[in-house]
Amino acid sequence: MTLPTTMRAIEISEPGGPEVLRPVTRPIPVQGAEDILIKVVAAGVNRPDALQRAGAYAPPPDASDLPGLECAGEVVAVGTGVSRWAVGDKVCALLPGGGYAEYVTTHQDHALAVPAGLSMIEAAALPETFFTVWTNVFERGCLEAGEVFLVHGGTSGIGTTAIQLASAMGARVFATAGSAEKCAKCVELGAELAINYNEEDYVKVTKAATNGRGVDLILDMVGGTYIARNIRALALDGRLAMIAFLGGAKAEINFAQIMAKRITVTGSTLRPRSIQDKAVIAEALREIVWPMIEAGRIAPVMDSTFPLEQAADAHRRIESSGHIGKIVLEVS
Repeated sequence: MTLPTTMRAIEISEPGGPEVLRPVTRPIPVQGAEDILIKVVAAGVNRPDALQRAGAYAPPPDASDLPGLECAGEVVAVGTGVSRWAVGDKVCALLPGGGYAEYVTTHQDHALAVPAGLSMIEAAALPETFFTVWTNVFERGCLEAGEVFLVHGGTSGIGTTAIQLASAMGARVFATAGSAEKCAKCVELGAELAINYNEEDYVKVTKAATNGRGVDLILDMVGGTYIARNIRALALDGRLAMIAFLGGAKAEINFAQIMAKRITVTGSTLRPRSIQDKAVIAEALREIVWPMIEAGRIAPVMDSTFPLEQAADAHRRIESSGHIGKIVLEVS
C-alpha cells in the first residue's frame, strides 16, 4: 500500500479554550517495531483531551502532542515485530495520543478487533472508557455480582459504560445524573436507581435503598466535596475508586470513618501506565467484554459526531456536560 507523506490533523496551538484547536498538516507518524499504523476513520473525544488542551494534562514524553486517546480504523502498516495484526485489519485502539489525525500509531497489544455489528464510529467510542471502567471497577474496585455499585456522572461516556458493564456482571447499579432525562437514561441502561443530584442527596437516597447499609463500590470522577460524602455512603469494607476531579482534587475527610468501616480508597490514571499494563487490560476486554458487545448485551451510547475540523465544537459539547454518552470525530 502506497501511503501519503502528510496528513490532516488537529493540534493544540497553545493552552486555552476550544478555539486553540487548529487544523494543520503533519507528517504521517512512523510505527515502531511493535506498533501498528492505523488510518483513522473516527476518533473518540474525552475529558482528558480537554484537559490537555487547557494545559492541565501533558502527554507522556514519548507520545504525540496531538490530542486523541482512542480511535477506530484500518491497519495500513505494521512494525517488524508485529504478529497480532496484518494490513487491512479493522481495529479500535487505545492511543498514547495523536487520535485527532488521519493516521496514528499505537502498540499492537493496545488494539482490539472492531466488534461484529458495530460501525467504525461506534467502535471509536469504546477503548478509553472500557479500559478505564474495567481496570477501576473490576480490577482495582473488585466489584462482584450481587454487590451494590454507585457511579457518578451516569450519562457520561464513563458512566454509560460503567452502568452497562456492572449490570451485565450481576451487580446492583445506582447512578447519579443532573436531570430527569439523564436519570431516565441511566435506568434504561440498567441502573436500578438513578438519583438527580440537583434535587436529592445521594448519600441519603443510597442509604435508604440499602436499608442503611450503604454501597460496596463508588466510581467517582467528581472529587471535591463528593469525597467525604462518598465515604459516608459506603458500606463496611466499601471501596472508593477515583478517576478524575472535576470538582477539585482536595477535600477534608474524617479518617476515623475509613478505619471504622474498613474502607479502601484507590484510584488510577490510564495514560501513564506501562505498555504491559494496558496490554493486560486489553486482553481482559477481549476475553470477557467483547463477546458481550457482539451479543448485543452492551453497546456504546452515542451522543454526537463532528467532522475532524470541528473538533473545537466537540470540545464545547463535552465541556457543556449536556451530552449523554460519547462524542466522536469523523476523520475519514
